[in-house]
Amino acid sequence: MPLDTDQVLPPYDGIALSEVRMVKTATDAAEALAALSQADVLGFDTESKPTFLKGEVSTGPHLVQLATDDIAYLFQIGAVPGTIETSVLKAILESPAILKVGFGLLDDIKRLRSKLGIDTANVLDLSTAMRRNEKNPLGAKTAVARHFGQALQKSKRITTTNWAMPRLSEKQILYAADDAHVALKLYRHWRATQEAS
Repeated sequence: MPLDTDQVLPPYDGIALSEVRMVKTATDAAEALAALSQADVLGFDTESKPTFLKGEVSTGPHLVQLATDDIAYLFQIGAVPGTIETSVLKAILESPAILKVGFGLLDDIKRLRSKLGIDTANVLDLSTAMRRNEKNPLGAKTAVARHFGQALQKSKRITTTNWAMPRLSEKQILYAADDAHVALKLYRHWRATQEAS
């Protein structure tokens, strides 16, 4: 019988709200660009408003998350008039000098290209890179259990919320920030253990 990791493992303590920045103004964007440009590796993810009808095409991404070791930056696509966030995202995501890591990024990359014209460079999908001779891609939840011995809470209710809303809830903000931040933490841990062995 499979082990229910949520019951057995202690919960993963995610990023604190004080370590999350919503990029809303030109000043926010300039600060985000300065911080993100300094990083060697960034945690990366996107969120899109879910589609429920057959044949319905997603208009996402509606949120792009990039995390340094200390801060997660959240960019709401289309929430701010103009293209402040797009120019920052383009500079960072197209940079060959910065590695972007995350889980299940194929769809994210396609949507960024079709919606914003961003051709991401130097991206590592941890769902395939970190698996150990397994057939199926590895998810963040399994990776956190395996590497940190903790249970990553992934609420289906939050996953399927409307990410296109102008104001996101605190739960949405933390969920989205965690997705990018935990990817970076897992990558650092995984690389350290590879180098040690």
